[in-house]
Amino acid sequence: MRCRIKICGVTRPEDAVMAAEAGADAIGLVFHPPSRRCVSEAQAARIVAALPPLVSAVGLFLDADAAQVRRVRSAVPLDLLQFHGNESAAFCEQFGDRYIKAVGMAGGDAWAVAREHPAAAGLLLDGHPPGAAGGSGEAFDWHQSLPAEPRIIVAGGLRVDNVAEAVEAIRPWGVDCSSGVESAPGIKDRRSIAAFIEEVYRVERHPGD
Repeated sequence: MRCRIKICGVTRPEDAVMAAEAGADAIGLVFHPPSRRCVSEAQAARIVAALPPLVSAVGLFLDADAAQVRRVRSAVPLDLLQFHGNESAAFCEQFGDRYIKAVGMAGGDAWAVAREHPAAAGLLLDGHPPGAAGGSGEAFDWHQSLPAEPRIIVAGGLRVDNVAEAVEAIRPWGVDCSSGVESAPGIKDRRSIAAFIEEVYRVERHPGD
Protein backbone atom coordinates (compact mmCIF):
# COMPACT_ATOMS: atom_id res chain seq x y z
CA MET A 1 0.00 0.00 0.00
CA ARG A 2 1.47 3.35 -1.03
CA CYS A 3 1.39 6.13 1.55
CA ARG A 4 -0.53 9.09 0.16
CA ILE A 5 0.85 12.61 0.56
CA LYS A 6 -1.04 15.84 1.20
CA ILE A 7 0.58 19.27 1.21
CA CYS A 8 -1.59 21.58 3.30
CA GLY A 9 -1.82 25.33 3.80
CA VAL A 10 -1.40 26.13 0.11
CA THR A 11 -2.03 29.81 -0.68
CA ARG A 12 -0.80 30.20 -4.28
CA PRO A 13 -1.63 28.41 -7.54
CA GLU A 14 2.06 27.98 -8.37
CA ASP A 15 2.64 26.16 -5.08
CA ALA A 16 -0.25 23.79 -5.76
CA VAL A 17 1.19 22.97 -9.19
CA MET A 18 4.67 22.57 -7.70
CA ALA A 19 3.36 20.10 -5.08
CA ALA A 20 1.48 18.11 -7.70
CA GLU A 21 4.50 17.94 -10.01
CA ALA A 22 6.62 16.69 -7.10
CA GLY A 23 4.15 13.83 -6.50
CA ALA A 24 1.60 15.08 -3.96
CA ASP A 25 -1.77 13.34 -4.08
CA ALA A 26 -3.68 16.22 -2.52
CA ILE A 27 -3.38 19.83 -1.43
CA GLY A 28 -5.10 21.50 1.50
CA LEU A 29 -6.81 24.90 1.55
CA VAL A 30 -7.42 26.59 4.90
CA PHE A 31 -10.70 28.42 5.48
CA HIS A 32 -10.08 29.44 9.10
CA PRO A 33 -9.57 33.24 9.24
CA PRO A 34 -7.18 33.36 12.23
CA SER A 35 -4.72 31.16 10.34
CA ARG A 36 -1.85 32.81 8.50
CA ARG A 37 -2.54 30.32 5.70
CA CYS A 38 -6.22 31.20 5.32
CA VAL A 39 -7.38 31.78 1.74
CA SER A 40 -10.45 33.52 0.38
CA GLU A 41 -12.95 31.68 -1.77
CA ALA A 42 -11.62 33.53 -4.83
CA GLN A 43 -8.02 32.55 -4.03
CA ALA A 44 -9.03 28.96 -3.43
CA ALA A 45 -10.93 28.75 -6.71
CA ARG A 46 -7.86 29.97 -8.61
CA ILE A 47 -5.65 27.42 -6.84
CA VAL A 48 -8.00 24.51 -7.60
CA ALA A 49 -8.34 25.62 -11.22
CA ALA A 50 -4.55 25.37 -11.58
CA LEU A 51 -4.36 21.77 -10.33
CA PRO A 52 -3.58 19.02 -12.82
CA PRO A 53 -5.99 16.06 -13.01
CA LEU A 54 -6.10 13.37 -10.31
CA VAL A 55 -4.87 15.70 -7.54
CA SER A 56 -7.46 16.26 -4.81
CA ALA A 57 -8.36 19.58 -3.19
CA VAL A 58 -9.25 19.46 0.50
CA GLY A 59 -10.95 22.34 2.35
CA LEU A 60 -10.04 22.77 6.02
CA PHE A 61 -12.52 24.27 8.52
CA LEU A 62 -12.35 24.75 12.28
CA ASP A 63 -15.69 25.12 14.11
CA ALA A 64 -17.09 27.07 11.16
CA ASP A 65 -20.83 27.54 10.96
CA ALA A 66 -22.71 25.53 8.36
CA ALA A 67 -23.40 28.63 6.26
CA GLN A 68 -19.68 29.29 5.80
CA VAL A 69 -19.01 25.70 4.76
CA ARG A 70 -21.86 25.82 2.25
CA ARG A 71 -20.67 29.17 0.88
CA VAL A 72 -17.16 27.80 0.31
CA ARG A 73 -18.50 24.60 -1.25
CA SER A 74 -20.57 26.59 -3.72
CA ALA A 75 -17.57 28.71 -4.76
CA VAL A 76 -14.75 26.16 -4.72
CA PRO A 77 -14.82 22.64 -6.26
CA LEU A 78 -13.47 20.70 -3.28
CA ASP A 79 -13.01 16.94 -3.28
CA LEU A 80 -13.04 16.52 0.51
CA LEU A 81 -13.86 18.56 3.60
CA GLN A 82 -11.57 18.50 6.64
CA PHE A 83 -12.86 19.45 10.10
CA HIS A 84 -10.34 20.44 12.75
CA GLY A 85 -12.53 21.57 15.65
CA ASN A 86 -15.16 20.03 17.89
CA GLU A 87 -17.56 19.22 15.07
CA SER A 88 -19.98 16.37 15.68
CA ALA A 89 -20.52 13.57 13.20
CA ALA A 90 -23.96 15.01 12.42
CA PHE A 91 -22.43 18.39 11.57
CA CYS A 92 -19.74 16.87 9.33
CA GLU A 93 -22.17 14.59 7.51
CA GLN A 94 -24.87 17.19 6.78
CA PHE A 95 -23.08 18.49 3.66
CA GLY A 96 -23.18 15.15 1.86
CA ASP A 97 -19.44 15.25 1.09
CA ARG A 98 -16.67 12.86 2.06
CA TYR A 99 -14.76 14.30 5.00
CA ILE A 100 -11.65 13.97 7.13
CA LYS A 101 -11.90 14.48 10.89
CA ALA A 102 -8.82 15.79 12.66
CA VAL A 103 -7.81 14.56 16.10
CA GLY A 104 -5.73 16.87 18.29
CA MET A 105 -3.37 14.34 19.86
CA ALA A 106 -2.10 16.64 22.63
CA GLY A 107 -4.74 15.39 25.04
CA GLY A 108 -7.09 14.02 22.39
CA ASP A 109 -8.38 10.46 22.08
CA ALA A 110 -8.04 8.95 18.62
CA TRP A 111 -10.01 5.88 19.71
CA ALA A 112 -13.00 7.99 20.77
CA VAL A 113 -12.98 10.08 17.59
CA ALA A 114 -12.79 6.95 15.45
CA ARG A 115 -15.92 5.64 17.20
CA GLU A 116 -17.73 8.98 16.99
CA HIS A 117 -17.04 9.44 13.25
CA PRO A 118 -17.58 6.04 11.61
CA ALA A 119 -18.50 7.70 8.30
CA ALA A 120 -15.32 9.81 8.09
CA ALA A 121 -13.19 9.00 5.06
CA GLY A 122 -10.06 9.73 7.08
CA LEU A 123 -8.87 10.42 10.63
CA LEU A 124 -6.07 12.98 10.63
CA LEU A 125 -3.88 12.73 13.73
CA ASP A 126 -2.26 16.09 14.45
CA GLY A 127 0.03 17.30 17.23
CA HIS A 128 -2.07 20.18 18.50
CA PRO A 129 -4.55 20.12 21.43
CA PRO A 130 -8.15 19.11 20.63
CA GLY A 131 -10.05 21.90 18.90
CA ALA A 132 -6.95 23.97 18.10
CA ALA A 133 -5.76 24.85 14.62
CA GLY A 134 -3.21 22.67 12.85
CA GLY A 135 -0.12 23.89 11.05
CA SER A 136 1.69 24.56 14.33
CA GLY A 137 4.57 22.19 13.61
CA GLU A 138 3.91 20.17 16.78
CA ALA A 139 4.50 16.42 16.59
CA PHE A 140 2.94 13.74 18.78
CA ASP A 141 4.21 10.38 20.02
CA TRP A 142 4.09 8.16 16.93
CA HIS A 143 4.86 5.07 18.98
CA GLN A 144 1.79 5.19 21.22
CA SER A 145 -1.11 2.77 20.86
CA LEU A 146 -3.40 3.90 18.04
CA PRO A 147 -6.60 2.45 16.57
CA ALA A 148 -6.09 -0.27 13.99
CA GLU A 149 -7.61 1.98 11.36
CA PRO A 150 -7.07 1.99 7.60
CA ARG A 151 -8.21 5.65 7.61
CA ILE A 152 -5.30 7.21 9.52
CA ILE A 153 -3.44 10.22 8.14
CA VAL A 154 -0.49 11.53 10.15
CA ALA A 155 0.19 15.25 10.51
CA GLY A 156 1.88 17.58 12.98
CA GLY A 157 5.55 18.46 12.96
CA LEU A 158 6.43 16.34 9.93
CA ARG A 159 9.63 17.32 8.14
CA VAL A 160 12.12 15.76 5.77
CA ASP A 161 14.22 14.52 8.68
CA ASN A 162 11.43 12.76 10.61
CA VAL A 163 8.68 11.67 8.21
CA ALA A 164 10.38 8.30 7.71
CA GLU A 165 10.10 7.57 11.44
CA ALA A 166 6.40 8.47 11.43
CA VAL A 167 5.67 6.26 8.42
CA GLU A 168 7.65 3.35 9.86
CA ALA A 169 5.94 3.63 13.26
CA ILE A 170 2.33 4.02 12.14
CA ARG A 171 2.14 2.76 8.55
CA PRO A 172 -0.61 5.30 7.85
CA TRP A 173 -2.79 5.66 4.79
CA GLY A 174 -1.28 9.10 4.31
CA VAL A 175 0.85 11.92 5.66
CA ASP A 176 0.02 15.63 5.74
CA CYS A 177 2.65 18.37 5.86
CA SER A 178 2.29 22.15 6.01
CA SER A 179 4.88 24.17 7.92
CA GLY A 180 7.60 21.54 7.39
CA VAL A 181 7.86 22.38 3.68
CA GLU A 182 7.66 26.18 3.84
CA SER A 183 10.04 29.09 3.44
CA ALA A 184 7.44 31.33 5.17
CA PRO A 185 3.89 30.70 6.44
CA GLY A 186 1.82 29.71 3.42
CA ILE A 187 4.76 29.92 1.00
CA LYS A 188 5.91 26.46 -0.04
CA ASP A 189 9.51 25.61 -0.82
CA ARG A 190 10.13 23.51 -3.92
CA ARG A 191 13.22 21.71 -2.61
CA SER A 192 11.60 20.91 0.73
CA ILE A 193 8.48 19.48 -0.92
CA ALA A 194 10.53 17.36 -3.32
CA ALA A 195 12.78 16.08 -0.52
CA PHE A 196 9.79 15.33 1.75
CA ILE A 197 8.00 13.32 -0.92
CA GLU A 198 11.16 11.48 -1.91
CA GLU A 199 11.73 10.55 1.75
CA VAL A 200 8.24 9.01 1.96
CA TYR A 201 8.95 7.05 -1.21
CA ARG A 202 12.37 6.00 0.11
CA VAL A 203 11.10 4.53 3.35
CA GLU A 204 8.45 2.60 1.47
CA ARG A 205 11.02 1.17 -0.94
CA HIS A 206 13.52 0.34 1.82
CA PRO A 207 11.72 -0.01 5.16
CA GLY A 208 14.01 -0.05 8.16
CA ASP A 209 16.92 1.71 6.44
